[in-house]
Amino acid sequence: QVQLVESGGGLVQAGDSLRLSCAASGLSFSSYRMGWFRQAPENERELVAQITWGGETTYYADSVKGRFTISRDNAKNTMYLQMNSLKIEDTAVYYCAAARVARGYEYWGQGTQVTVSS
Repeated sequence: QVQLVESGGGLVQAGDSLRLSCAASGLSFSSYRMGWFRQAPENERELVAQITWGGETTYYADSVKGRFTISRDNAKNTMYLQMNSLKIEDTAVYYCAAARVARGYEYWGQGTQVTVSS
């Protein structure tokens, strides 16, 4: 079955960096659009960044543009999110997700907690 496993979250101070990873199995990874979402307490889940199948096109939420970088290694079935200059408001559970062509995100990881302190 499809599994998406996030790792790399943790507790950091404002201004620090973290790199999240999402290891995928059970799917043809290079055929899927991949995305990072996050959800803070009492907030709705929001799309942070996404990347197309070959990595040619990326999208970033305005709140993270210029600070976060999404990438993927199709040979390793893994997606990454490099997060620099972290802010307190980046604190959330971060989820990776996968979507097939012309479909919404249908597979989700279990999430990894990112906590940014002052």
